[in-house]
Amino acid sequence: MPLEVVTDPAHGGRWTSLRTTAGREWLWHREAPEREGVSPGDAFVDAGGLEECVPTIRGTPDHGSAWPRPWTRVPDQVPGPALASGSAPDPERAEDQYVVRCDRFTLGRTIRRTGDGVAADYVLTADVGFRFVWAAHALLDLSDRARLRIRDRTRTRLFPEAAPLLARTWPAGAAWVEGDWPAPCGLRLDRFGPDDGTAVGAVVDAPGCCVHDGQDRLSTALEADGQPTSVALWRNLGGFPAGRPYRSTGVEPMLGRVFDLAEAGPGDAARVPASGEVRWRLTFSTNCRCA
Repeated sequence: MPLEVVTDPAHGGRWTSLRTTAGREWLWHREAPEREGVSPGDAFVDAGGLEECVPTIRGTPDHGSAWPRPWTRVPDQVPGPALASGSAPDPERAEDQYVVRCDRFTLGRTIRRTGDGVAADYVLTADVGFRFVWAAHALLDLSDRARLRIRDRTRTRLFPEAAPLLARTWPAGAAWVEGDWPAPCGLRLDRFGPDDGTAVGAVVDAPGCCVHDGQDRLSTALEADGQPTSVALWRNLGGFPAGRPYRSTGVEPMLGRVFDLAEAGPGDAARVPASGEVRWRLTFSTNCRCA
């Protein structure tokens, strides 16, 4: 089943809708009128949808430097990545081509409909050696029965907010601990469940995943030759932010293996090669890919 996409180029290129032709809206939203007036360097304003977070998610700048900037439509096609799979973009099916220019990099994005979803081709241009983390920060509108399917025993990183939920003591000074999906360090993460006052972030070392919510399916896949791919999970069941918590559930394809670029070790972040650019492709599909 095809997917229809709506974006807001004037406000960070945010994806505001990812809807099936049968009417199933996958993106969650919340009222946040202050999102309209943000500037580079501002604290992140969570309005839901899918935000383009680069060159970091946590840390500085908060959720990166692309989300608070306007994106510019480009008349010519931003070419898709040359990937090992041999798949190539179809210029006749381009729907949404924009670019954002930040202090140290430029990011171009082309979104196309496919037979069973959508594909987004990206190209980031920067100085050779530039390191970054990117995430398609997708907050999904899911029931408490939704499940996240990823191959069992995939290595998964948990971050310090998970410490109170673990049976073990958090190692002093550790930026993360590791375990195996779906229950790293004994914490079950594949089920979203009802609100329980917790909020947990995790990064799973997988190039894609599949969300099952009732009869509906949404699968993701990320292709990026020579770069680290993963899936970030943000399972906020009414535990964040302090004082005025709300529920938000993020399933976020990403380049890199950490939320904060400052914590990235070798292999934990994407790096611009000698060509001066990094290319990748993100796909969403309504077909289940985890059977």
